[in-house]
Amino acid sequence: MTALLLRHAVVVDTRDGSLRPGTDVLTAGGTITAVGADLDAPRDATVVDATGRYVVPGYNDMHAHPLGVVSGGLAPTLELMLAHGITGYRQMPGDLPLLRARAVGELRFPAASPALLAMPGPLLTTLNTGTAEQATAAVAEQVAAGADFVKSAAMTGERFFDAQAEALRLGVPIVGHLPSGIDVLRASRLGMKSIEHFGAGLGVMPCCSTDGHDISLDLSQRRQRKLPAVRLPFMDAVIAAIVRRVVLNPVLLNKAADIDILDHAVRTFSPSHARALAEQFAADGTWHVPTLIRQKTSKLCDDPGFAADPDLRYMTPATRKTWTGVVKRFAKFTPAQRAVLAASHRIECDLARVFDTAGVRMLAGTDSSGAVWVVPGAALHDEIDLLAGAGIAPLRLLQMLTLNAAEFLDATDTMGTVAPGRNADLVLLDADPVTDAAHLHGITGVVRAGTYYPAERLAAMKDRVAGAVP
Repeated sequence: MTALLLRHAVVVDTRDGSLRPGTDVLTAGGTITAVGADLDAPRDATVVDATGRYVVPGYNDMHAHPLGVVSGGLAPTLELMLAHGITGYRQMPGDLPLLRARAVGELRFPAASPALLAMPGPLLTTLNTGTAEQATAAVAEQVAAGADFVKSAAMTGERFFDAQAEALRLGVPIVGHLPSGIDVLRASRLGMKSIEHFGAGLGVMPCCSTDGHDISLDLSQRRQRKLPAVRLPFMDAVIAAIVRRVVLNPVLLNKAADIDILDHAVRTFSPSHARALAEQFAADGTWHVPTLIRQKTSKLCDDPGFAADPDLRYMTPATRKTWTGVVKRFAKFTPAQRAVLAASHRIECDLARVFDTAGVRMLAGTDSSGAVWVVPGAALHDEIDLLAGAGIAPLRLLQMLTLNAAEFLDATDTMGTVAPGRNADLVLLDADPVTDAAHLHGITGVVRAGTYYPAERLAAMKDRVAGAVP
């Protein structure tokens, strides 16, 4: 692999935001080998004049589903992510065949794609966690197949704690959704590593309400939605189809009574309760992945701005038609119900700021592919804007994209900073990202595993994906 030398760049230290102007970055074999001034270029090195460019580690989408792509294909999706500066992603979820293929080195990806950073097995649902024994067996099966973590989804609270105990016993994190009515603080205290989408559904909202007890009681009296609990021939395929439909927009599962409970939580939202919850998460070391863009597209699904998004050129007609159909189904909600959903999204934006202020560790994620109006790659930049709008400082955003992902994965020796020994996964920016979050969009080049993709090539990659769409 040819060496690469970025000459006279401004290297950004993701730990404190300090800058090192006039710095060279040398890579070889997919690894950063030296960072300093006036480095000697190997005879066969590709030399890039990076004068005035700001070099940061590659971005990471820490809640994505590219391996679950149905429409458009895997290669274009991964290429689109890379073209938007994403050099790594956490797959949510995986399956046992994928895990086994990875274990024997048979999981292959196109060259122009981000790195798969972590992956679980199948989602934990009522299908595979109907009893305590089934829950522990499902976790053990995934861990034996090489899962990096297990992800909770449509589970009961009792089975969640069974699965959590087994995962922790086996030394594997449990992450994901919070079952309806669960004791959130208990899950956090016992070691849930990351909560996605603020827990999904009502999630953490009861903990942020002055009427949290009454809301939890209402939830317990609501019949919990369950996936089929009996295994039948082809049931896994049936469940996968159900999950894909739900992923499009889970808000559509809500009945009038569910919206009423959400309205109760919104009306009784307490900033002081939210701060206390955030302080507990920070003390427990419980990470959060807000996915504000996913929450917005779900709860404000009929916003005309989504249908007018120029990034839709990357999506196939079949996908756009499916998303338009989701909007039609969203019309079942009354104006008052849509107002409740919108208000709950505004609270989620407030929670992102409150959590950050309290020191809760957070990651950037999008829930692409499959979620309505969430375009792979481009959605991470939408997430940046939403988090910035919520009040997250530029340096914190940069850390959510880079250093935090490394720390979450216990991989700071290979990623998260621009230093020797780290993977040669980098993003070049045309302005200082620490002074303005908008500068995180100004990508002028990407380095993935030591291969340099200049702005012209990134643009051509995007055009190629769009051109492949009929």
